[in-house]
Amino acid sequence: MALNADNGLAGASSLLHDLDGESLPIFDIEPVQLQFSIAADFVAAQVANNVLVLALSNGRILRIDLNKPEDIDDIDIPKRVSEVGVITRMFLDPTASHLLICTTLGENYYLHTQSRQPRPLSRLRGVAIESVAWNPSLPTSTTREILIGASDGNIYETFIEPSAEFYRKEEKYLKALHKLPDGPVTGLWVDDMAGKADTRRIVICTQSRLFHLVGRVGRGGHEGSGSIYTKLFDTEQPVIHEISRGSAASPSTLAVSPDPPASAAYEDAVPDRAFAWLSAQGVYHGKLLTGGVNDLGNKVYAEAKMLPRSQILSTDASMRRKSSGDAIDDVVLTQWHIVCLIGDRVVAANRLTGSIVYDQVLLESGQKALGLYVDQQKNTFWLFTAQDVFEIVVKDEDRDIWQIMLQRQQFDTALQYAHTIAQKEAVATASGDYLTEKGMFIEAAGVYGKSSKPFEDVALSFMDHGQNDALRKYLLTKLTTYKKPQIMQRMMVATWLVEVFMAKLNSLEDSIAVEAEAGGDVQSAQSRQQLELVREEFHAFVGKQKADLDRRTIYDIISSHAREEELLFFANTINDYNYELSYWVQRERWTDALGVLKKQTDPDVFYRYSSVLMTHTAHELVEILMRHATLEPRRIIPAMLDYNRNFSGPLSHNQALRYLHFVINQLQSTDAAVHNTLVSIYASHESKTESGLLAYLESQGDEPNFDPDFALRLCIQHKRTLSCVHIYTNMGQYIQAVDLALSHNEVEYASSIADRPTSNPALRKKLWLAVARKVISQSNGIKTAIEFLKQCDLLKIEDLIPFFPDFVVIDDFKEEICTALEDYSHNIDALKKEMDESSHTASNIKLDIAALDHRYAIVEPGEKCYVCNLPLLSRQFFVFPCQHAFHSDCLGRKVLEQAGVSKSRRIRECQVSISKGLVSGAQKDVMVAELDALVASACILCSDYAIKRIDDPFIGPDDDVNEWAL
Repeated sequence: MALNADNGLAGASSLLHDLDGESLPIFDIEPVQLQFSIAADFVAAQVANNVLVLALSNGRILRIDLNKPEDIDDIDIPKRVSEVGVITRMFLDPTASHLLICTTLGENYYLHTQSRQPRPLSRLRGVAIESVAWNPSLPTSTTREILIGASDGNIYETFIEPSAEFYRKEEKYLKALHKLPDGPVTGLWVDDMAGKADTRRIVICTQSRLFHLVGRVGRGGHEGSGSIYTKLFDTEQPVIHEISRGSAASPSTLAVSPDPPASAAYEDAVPDRAFAWLSAQGVYHGKLLTGGVNDLGNKVYAEAKMLPRSQILSTDASMRRKSSGDAIDDVVLTQWHIVCLIGDRVVAANRLTGSIVYDQVLLESGQKALGLYVDQQKNTFWLFTAQDVFEIVVKDEDRDIWQIMLQRQQFDTALQYAHTIAQKEAVATASGDYLTEKGMFIEAAGVYGKSSKPFEDVALSFMDHGQNDALRKYLLTKLTTYKKPQIMQRMMVATWLVEVFMAKLNSLEDSIAVEAEAGGDVQSAQSRQQLELVREEFHAFVGKQKADLDRRTIYDIISSHAREEELLFFANTINDYNYELSYWVQRERWTDALGVLKKQTDPDVFYRYSSVLMTHTAHELVEILMRHATLEPRRIIPAMLDYNRNFSGPLSHNQALRYLHFVINQLQSTDAAVHNTLVSIYASHESKTESGLLAYLESQGDEPNFDPDFALRLCIQHKRTLSCVHIYTNMGQYIQAVDLALSHNEVEYASSIADRPTSNPALRKKLWLAVARKVISQSNGIKTAIEFLKQCDLLKIEDLIPFFPDFVVIDDFKEEICTALEDYSHNIDALKKEMDESSHTASNIKLDIAALDHRYAIVEPGEKCYVCNLPLLSRQFFVFPCQHAFHSDCLGRKVLEQAGVSKSRRIRECQVSISKGLVSGAQKDVMVAELDALVASACILCSDYAIKRIDDPFIGPDDDVNEWAL
């Protein structure tokens, strides 16, 4: 046997997918075609956790996992039907782990999901089970504590644990908790109260009464050791809802809504489940509230309501045929609807409104349904007959909930169930209109901001009512709904918001002033607090929406309201530091301006405001500038010059000099403009001292970074003599330097300059003579001149004599004259000795030249050429003083190999001219002599030729390596 592999279901009809979802019915009943034959009728059924359990009249049980429909468990009860009776009921827990099986003769069995052998429940033998309340802590390997309602009104507690041992009973205990006189216990439900593990709620129903019981349960020593519900039944009194007793045959059952589709596990807390109690009067339904324990039953009943049987049974003329039954046989709950089985038809009513949304005749005449069943975890719904299985398919059942909630003015809930944008906007508009009617303008503004209600209608409504705070909130909310491409809308709304904020701030400040005059301290404090809140809200708005604000427009708006703090905050937020600085500068608030400047990193800001700030706060500005090493000092020079033009203090207090020295000494600037500016400030200062300028000039060395010509003109213009002298010296103009120093009687300085040209003795002597003339002209006696003479080794007494007066007494420098004459005598003797040595050397050279004419070399008869190893006398050859001899052609070839390019070319030209007879006579003799000089200028084995061949290997490619073997 097997089901259709498509989830075990084969729909009777297929839906057209191209239809609009809103036009499709919420409910559709599809028959399930079983892909196997059935030997007997169905007598009971259950569905849980996608597991389908069918009981046959012959005592067999089929357990089908709808995820694997091809695998079917075929289970038989332990005894024959004639012994135990036909199966009448089955109870399956929501996880499909535990199954209770009841027969007509009072036999009860237990079947675990991992077992194929039902085990008899001996303690429950003879108990006609009408209802079961499973433990809310499922799933577990045992049932834990469960409640059982019997047909005689008894409520039992038991604990069933599967066991493989034959002699052990499945139920650990069976405890009778209570007995109701009403007759059968037709419904039981147990759940945990949210956040309270030991508190349980029990709902019990009979044909005429509904019980709601909440209390703490007891805890034994270990699991399954004893009853836990005894304490609850003994200590708590139930809250009862009672109706008039109907006939004994009146159907009664308790239905609870399944887990929401998003709930993945049974143990997930599902707040506010719905319940429905089927009675003779109709369906009494409501919510199983979970908030609080005190008087919870009365709260549940207060919100519950009755759906009359007459309303469910009524049918209109559009029905295909009238139902034959006049009673509700069974009922189940979906998330939002009550589904009733009435004879041969299925009726579904909206749980919130009671309106009938589905009424369909399903069964054939004479066909009887077993009942309606719900899969609590998978949110699926089923209808079983003796031969057929139907699935009640529910699609988008919450699609109309938003309209119902909207009609009830439950706007938050309506918005939660509004799926489309149009639905959400309709809810928002209706909610805003309702709040406006109630005078709740602030709340309405937040709702309107998310709706599609015309912008001008909402804005004008708030303005007409004078609700500026609501208008502000509406604009803020509306701004969040505009997308980035909607630039115009975002900018207009944001700009309007700035106007609203400014008006609100001014209004609050006026209120504070009035309240302060009236002496209302409490009201004034509240207004101040509100002022701070609005200001913080404005700051947050500007920080978030600054991209949507046009700076020029916002400046005009804020300025028109005279809001200085907000104006500067906006400028700071958008990083418009130019505006901020210009604002403080115009008001001559230099400390505030410097505070803004300290935060800047943009160099252009420093360049733009350095002139005005240097004039008024030079010291503080220089401190800031020195912390920004990346600035271009050249662009700050105009500010320094403007500052220096108006500066009248000592140089030590000049902040321009301080900054320029920092740039030069710390930043190692070599920019000529910076150095020239420093020279200009030093030279133009009114102080007579030149120590600072001279120290700078000396620090520059021989290759200064300033322009010497520019510096010289400045020093001459401002009569900085020593500085001019230093510059002349660095420029190599020693004569001008010495003359200038002497013209200002700076003899010592001139003397130091005269010693500078050490590589030019003539110039050095000339400079010293100029200094000497000045010293002699200023001295009162010859002694001073003589002492000065000792400072320079180039000057002699005879150089100074022309500078002495005509009538000077020679006795004053007689010793110096004698010393000079003695020096001259020694020099004459040395020159004579050098002349004698030169004459002797010349004679020796003449003798050597004469000896060269008689030089010869002896060539032995067997001597060979050192190149070709052939007899030397076989052709023309050369013999060198080192006794090496070569054939002339061998020597020429070797010389060509090692000579340079030009020499090699000239040798070849001479050889070609001589060999081809291109020259003759004296010209030939000259060329032969030239060729001999080129080829035989040196021995190729002893001279530079040999040195050049130092890297040649000893063994050439033509040599025999074995000759070198040791």
